[in-house]
Amino acid sequence: KNGILTYCNHSKLFQLLFINLCFELYEWELETLKEHIVTIDIAYWEKQLQCSPGYRKIPISVGVKHFIILLCKSELIEMKNLLSSKSKAATLLKFSDIAYTILAN
Repeated sequence: KNGILTYCNHSKLFQLLFINLCFELYEWELETLKEHIVTIDIAYWEKQLQCSPGYRKIPISVGVKHFIILLCKSELIEMKNLLSSKSKAATLLKFSDIAYTILAN
């Protein structure tokens, strides 16, 4: 719903688009990200940051000093599913799943 993972044979890079984030990763970087995402303890972070403002409470460090991505529980679960190596059949989105303002001109 919020992301797509593609691969470019020419550049040998994976591109992960998720919400408003874009990652371009080599295979080893993608595997490292997958391993990191799987190990995140959602309950721990939601409890630790329960008093912080905003609804995104789960931090993901991306290796750059002073830069952390925050996701909410549903977004993290969706990212885990997107990065899962298990092959799944594509599911069609319902109209209500698309967060887009339609302007009738």
